[in-house]
Amino acid sequence: MLGLRLNYSSFVNSNIIVGYISAIVAAVLFGCVSTIGKPILSTVDPLLLSSIIYLTAGLFFTPSAARISSKITKKYFSLIIVSAITGASIAPIFFFQGLKMSTAADTALLANGETVFSILFALLIFRERLRPVGYIAVTLILGGVFLVTTNLDFNSSIFSLNIGNVLVILSTIIWGFDNNICKIIARQIDVSKLIQLKALIGGTILMGTVLISGIPLDIHSEQLIPIILLGVFGFAISLYLYIHSIKRIGVIKASSLLSLSAVFGLIFAIIFLHESIGITQVIAISVMLFGIHLMYTYEKKDEISLK
Repeated sequence: MLGLRLNYSSFVNSNIIVGYISAIVAAVLFGCVSTIGKPILSTVDPLLLSSIIYLTAGLFFTPSAARISSKITKKYFSLIIVSAITGASIAPIFFFQGLKMSTAADTALLANGETVFSILFALLIFRERLRPVGYIAVTLILGGVFLVTTNLDFNSSIFSLNIGNVLVILSTIIWGFDNNICKIIARQIDVSKLIQLKALIGGTILMGTVLISGIPLDIHSEQLIPIILLGVFGFAISLYLYIHSIKRIGVIKASSLLSLSAVFGLIFAIIFLHESIGITQVIAISVMLFGIHLMYTYEKKDEISLK
């Protein structure tokens, strides 16, 4: 009996570790979206870009989803439809339209609102809870994000919201709700199947809207690879890892870790754009890493005992 308990605890512990790693990798991939997407939007309509990205994401998971034989009940299919309409249709339209009207830097900052709204929906509607130290950890992580993205420059234009910024905020509210819906669906349906159906349904709705609206299908050949990269890595694989993380460690912790996309965005800027890093960024990264340490060290014990 003791051996079985030890094996079970080891299994749960490794499962939680996978959840943390999945969320961090998803943050790396999601951190690239604004930087890659902004130049494309100079010539490609946001609605067209959204449709191609989600259709690409759905097609990417079709081979693996086709090998999964699972019966989807009417209840869960209805939830998938809701997720497709909100998270794969409305939210990306708002996000890319907002990105087009705003800057990549402002969008990266506002995109972290998804973390806040995911946590709020998890707490208020879905009754997800943390130990007190967990709330401290979440506060530290979000505080670090605030430092990284604002650099304590309160004269920045981000604080006088334009329409583009408002649209990005609306997209994060919708994605925050959708993340919690996906958690419910992922309890019964394989993640690959969920993303395939959600992305294909959402992408089809978007493409249908493009065709009905008469939006020109103008895409330059040099834009194809960046768009495919956005669809496969920025959305498909990132969403896959994020939902797996939600299944293992919950919406609150997975969303908090996803906010590390701000840190990785900073790292990419230093490496590829040769931007400098200041003392504020160093402090912020330290605060966020300490918050992650607190969350992992103290929260995982409760997760193991509650399984």
